[in-house]
Order: sequence, then C-alpha cells, then structure tokens
Amino acid sequence: MTITFTNRSNEMQLMNEDLARAQMHARLGEAHELRRGHQMAMHRRLSRRAERAAQQARLALARSL
Repeated sequence: MTITFTNRSNEMQLMNEDLARAQMHARLGEAHELRRGHQMAMHRRLSRRAERAAQQARLALARSL
C-alpha cells in the first residue's frame, strides 16, 4: 500500500512538473512572438523615417538646382 501511494505521489509530482514545463514553454513562446511584433513595428517606423529623410534630401537637392 505504501509503495502504491509513493508511486502515485511520484506520478502526480511528475505530472505537475510536466504541466509547469508546458506552461513555461507556452509563455516563452508568447513572449518571443510579442518581441518579434515589437521589433517589426520598430523596424517599420525606422524604415518610414529613413524614407522621409531620403525624400527630403531629394527635394532639397532638386530645389538647389
């Protein structure tokens, strides 16, 4: 009886560890996706800023001619 209880206790502990591992894996995946989204938005902003700066430079050059 004690051996059966110990085995069940160990199985429950392992199940809890597996659940915690799965939850942590899911949270890390979500964090990674959020980071990628933020990086993409930042890159888009920087790209638009560079495009505006290039356009302003072209206009300034055209005006100076």
